[in-house]
Amino acid sequence: MNKFIGMLFFAFALFSCGTDTDAGAFVVGSDYVSVNNKVILIDTVTVEMSTINFDSLITSGQSRILVGNYNDPVFGKVKTDSYFQLTSKTYTLPNGGSDTESSKYVFDSISMILKYDNYYYGDTTKVQTFNIHRVLQKVKPNTDDYNFYNNSTLNYSNESLGSVSYKPRPGEKDSINIKMNPVFGAEIFQKIKKREINDETSFTEYLKGLVLVPSASNSSSLIGFNTTNSVVRMYYSKYQSNDEKSFYIDFVISDVNKQFNSISLDKTGTLLQNLPNSSSKLSSSLTNRQGFIQSGSGVACRLDFPNLKQFKYISENGAIVDAELILKPVNNSYSEQYPLADSIQVYVADNLNRISGALLNPVGSAVYGKLNKKSDEFNENMGYSFRIASFLQKEMLKKTNSRSSLILTLPGVYKTVNRIVLGDQKHLNNKIQLKIYYISY
Repeated sequence: MNKFIGMLFFAFALFSCGTDTDAGAFVVGSDYVSVNNKVILIDTVTVEMSTINFDSLITSGQSRILVGNYNDPVFGKVKTDSYFQLTSKTYTLPNGGSDTESSKYVFDSISMILKYDNYYYGDTTKVQTFNIHRVLQKVKPNTDDYNFYNNSTLNYSNESLGSVSYKPRPGEKDSINIKMNPVFGAEIFQKIKKREINDETSFTEYLKGLVLVPSASNSSSLIGFNTTNSVVRMYYSKYQSNDEKSFYIDFVISDVNKQFNSISLDKTGTLLQNLPNSSSKLSSSLTNRQGFIQSGSGVACRLDFPNLKQFKYISENGAIVDAELILKPVNNSYSEQYPLADSIQVYVADNLNRISGALLNPVGSAVYGKLNKKSDEFNENMGYSFRIASFLQKEMLKKTNSRSSLILTLPGVYKTVNRIVLGDQKHLNNKIQLKIYYISY
């Protein structure tokens, strides 16, 4: 009896918090059309926010060399190393079939040339430093897997084959040139000259791969480079020749599916330092009423709607015909160095954060939250808006006790480090808003 009275009180509360709305404003099926139908707006439904951390994200095959590190004031220390193998179209010198002709060529220098791909994150006004190291093991995924992940690593030599310190200019079309150890280059040249290296197999046996590792001392940003146009270039010339022509051999990335970025996040001293394993969650009540998203590191925001099944007590027959979810980025959590993404991507997951697929709208298209950039004095209109009626309706009608959650990530989750901080329903200034339009019939 007490339970029944409680349900009546819940229904009364929902109606008293709602407002009558013209049913003609919604696209409703013929089953709902009646002069006695009533559409109410409900904006008091509980939305629980938390932060989760995926075990791993696939970072191979993303066509981006991402290298650098910086100290994020919210998320902690972000660092990215980039691994890859090299190959060349040729492993011979001009007239290289002749030992007499080959002996006339001499090694000059070797450099790595990296082309920007326009992506960056962090402070690009400060000097960025990184080193090139030799990979000591085969660039090969684990057994029964074809991918590398953000937490994948390979052993590499402590010796630097080249180093560069520069101020990034990622918005421009130029490149950076890193002079590499001439001893390393001369050894490759001699092996080609002697035909000890004559194809990709023999070259890979000699040089398993390279990794770009940022300096821990003065780097302050992550920079993206193009995998297609970036090369290691070995220069050579003809000894004692009147011909001043310079020759070179380009070594390019051999297999984009084996090029990967190892992305790490040191959360020590942050609100996320106690973030649990991938099957659990960290409530926003423990993180200053905030939820967090960061691409690359696997940090994502989770939303739960624990009371949706109570809607069936509102009326004998009813349906959710529209629902707008608005998420607000926390004031002062974003800046020119840490800009807001234009959209948020949404997935459906179970209580263990296992994703079943992207959230789809009624016509089968993926749902994205688009950023409203309309300016106002206190950024009150700044937010991401989603339509989630279909999801809420399915959750309301479930016969079992299982519940699905929404997982929020950013586009480019596998090859960027963009991040967002969102306020929950009890945040002081940047609260979640959920407006549900419910029709009783």
